[in-house]
Amino acid sequence: MAIFDQAIRRLSLSLSRRRSSLSFSTLSSNPLRVCVVGAGPAGFYTAEKMLKAHQGAEVDIIDRLPTPFGLVRSGVAPDHPETKIVMNQFSKAAQHERCSFFGNVTLGSSVSLSELRELYHVVVLAYGAESDRALGIPGEYLSGIHSAREFVWWYNGHPDGKNLSPDLKSTDTAVILGQGNVALDVARILLQSTSVLATTDIASHALEALEQSSIRKVYLVGRRGPAQAACTAKELREILGIKDLYIHINEVDLHKSPEDEEVLKNNRIHRRVYELLSKAATSAPSHPSSNQHELHFVFFRKPDRFLDSGEGSGRVAGVHFEKTMLKAVGPGKQIAVGTGSYEDLDCGLVLKSIGYKSVSVDGLPFDHEKGVVPNIKGRVLAETSGDPTQLEKGLYVCGWLKRGPTGIIATNLYCAEETVASISEDVHQGEIASASTLPKPGRQGLLQLLDNRDVRAVPFSAWEKIDSEERRLGNVRSKPREKLTTYENLLKIATE
Repeated sequence: MAIFDQAIRRLSLSLSRRRSSLSFSTLSSNPLRVCVVGAGPAGFYTAEKMLKAHQGAEVDIIDRLPTPFGLVRSGVAPDHPETKIVMNQFSKAAQHERCSFFGNVTLGSSVSLSELRELYHVVVLAYGAESDRALGIPGEYLSGIHSAREFVWWYNGHPDGKNLSPDLKSTDTAVILGQGNVALDVARILLQSTSVLATTDIASHALEALEQSSIRKVYLVGRRGPAQAACTAKELREILGIKDLYIHINEVDLHKSPEDEEVLKNNRIHRRVYELLSKAATSAPSHPSSNQHELHFVFFRKPDRFLDSGEGSGRVAGVHFEKTMLKAVGPGKQIAVGTGSYEDLDCGLVLKSIGYKSVSVDGLPFDHEKGVVPNIKGRVLAETSGDPTQLEKGLYVCGWLKRGPTGIIATNLYCAEETVASISEDVHQGEIASASTLPKPGRQGLLQLLDNRDVRAVPFSAWEKIDSEERRLGNVRSKPREKLTTYENLLKIATE
């Protein structure tokens, strides 16, 4: 690996010098130096907006993975290639003469936040949410229970998900807790024909496991009713359209209260989702045919505890649910409350799709209850009290770390616009140290620091080698790409 280390460092340093010479031919030798942490949609939209808004800015994007694009690469379902087209736009930003990407650089271990703030005039944190909310109920850590994030990383070839190895052979029933788009993605992957998945960029280890899967029934369970389902009509329509899939929805759950009527009247997305569920409930046959895959939508249930198989194996054997009802807690707002009535649902696989969670790093104010960095329009507050006069100057936030894990990819575009507008305002008002009066080392300083620590930063040109190899391997199998799923293989190709 020492040869890889040396090759990557030489490549990173030479690329930086070449980019710097290009920039300095037309720009001041002391540009505004900006570091964006996180190479997902929020990070790339921020970089793109900064390059456009500040003609003299030099923008560096760092990410802990050797590969860019974040959830576009490792979160978007493999059978949604149209959603991934945005990578072309992000690539153009990374290839801009005033922009550089450095993968395999981890905030906190490769370089600290305080060091980045010394190296750059502006630091924008956009590293998303790479952990999971916990239910906090008994049995949550039994074998066979995984977060949806882990499962998504597994089938999308994320290097941290390769070794998940979910057991799809020992049971015919999976329970998915949650009814948002991620939950529907996971259910679709479990139920979709593998001949369809084989033509996508799904990880080969996941495809092989799914080809041998015994899963025939999937239950999508939500605490509230169909009028409050968190998915979009597009995602719902897609899973309802899977060929030869039996759909089951209890028609009694479709009963609408006056409060539900108000929700549906005022929200087009919820109204369309409710209509699709109603149509599916009334048009489905009463019973599945032999060997037919089944999808069950279960409403008004919340998990109370997970059931052990009782054989000393420590494996999940089911979920103990409490039935719920909706209680109005304000105008247009209803919450699910327990009724004291319970039922069990047997299963051998549970996937929790109840929300992603961001994690903090040293030196970063963080609201652990909300899972976000306290901020005002992207400006990081010095403490969690919300005092708008106490700001961390030069430190900003964007994406899920700013607003929580909500929205679609395009939501990050508007989020980035707001953050960049705050940066521009602060630059113009002198709130950020002037690049001319206080020059900072920026890219050169970062690369020198990483070199001193033997950190192998992977530049965008090295990612292009990975991209080319994945496409070549995919072409052999008649699929868009065959993802490299280990850090070792990714770094090996990056240095060739």
